[in-house]
Amino acid sequence: MTSAGDSDAALIDRFLEMMAVERGAAANSLIAYRTDLQGASAILKGRLSEASREELVVLSEKWNALANSSLARKSSALRRFFGFLEEEGLRSDNPAGALPKPVKKQALPKILSHEEVDKLFFVIAQSLASAKVKPNDYRLSALIELLYGSGLRASELVSLPRMSVVSDKAFIILTGKGNKDRLVPISDRARAAVADWAQFVPAKSRYLFPSRSGHISRIRLFQIVRNLSATAGLDPAKVSPHVLRHAFATHLLAGGANLRALQAMLGHADISTTQIYTHVDASHLVELVNKRHPLSQINPVRRKRSD
Repeated sequence: MTSAGDSDAALIDRFLEMMAVERGAAANSLIAYRTDLQGASAILKGRLSEASREELVVLSEKWNALANSSLARKSSALRRFFGFLEEEGLRSDNPAGALPKPVKKQALPKILSHEEVDKLFFVIAQSLASAKVKPNDYRLSALIELLYGSGLRASELVSLPRMSVVSDKAFIILTGKGNKDRLVPISDRARAAVADWAQFVPAKSRYLFPSRSGHISRIRLFQIVRNLSATAGLDPAKVSPHVLRHAFATHLLAGGANLRALQAMLGHADISTTQIYTHVDASHLVELVNKRHPLSQINPVRRKRSD
């Protein structure tokens, strides 16, 4: 068991330090862990780190009224915490088996079809082909090409440095969640769209999509995408920057992309997060196997059945 000098507060701090340094947990995740662990400690009167299985059962009973997602999050935080105590030799046992294991349903992301995405780009093409093209038309083209063509998060897109996308480099390095760097491919179309827009960006600007106070906000990006969807005849409530990121992932995977490669491009820490995009239709999967599996290139040899 933990020593008398090891208070819950001190052990929680050590746990969070480990999660930040060794696991690269994001700031919001660390805040959630601290809130859940401190709340459990308060219920157990500062004895969370020493809690028995019986005490954890009592703790879980107090959480019965919580939503399934909240219960799952709290249980996950405590499991990690007790696992840390056991690994560090601060406990000889792990009582986490007494914690509830709620089934967390993962909602499928909103999806745009290829036809719906085509409608968005048709509106952009019309604007760029008009006699009076406005600078914001070029900005819109660059934003949507990067959202759908590279699967950037909204926060990553709006804060892109002015010189991050250049014509002779097919990749950019992004720092995403948890301050983790990843390599993101930029299509020829997107680089061309950025080049067209860049001529309107002031040379002194730090950002590719500047505003008066820095760069455009995520809210402004959200508004831009919604306005485009309305112009394209789509339901604005169905389209957002994140939905375009979902469309990038879904359509790329449906086209035969490797799940691990997609995980790297999206910046997912866990492959299970990427697996939500495997909801491609069964007919496509059958076609993929028939055309790309090595056995599809081999003529079948049929054995004659003996009498």
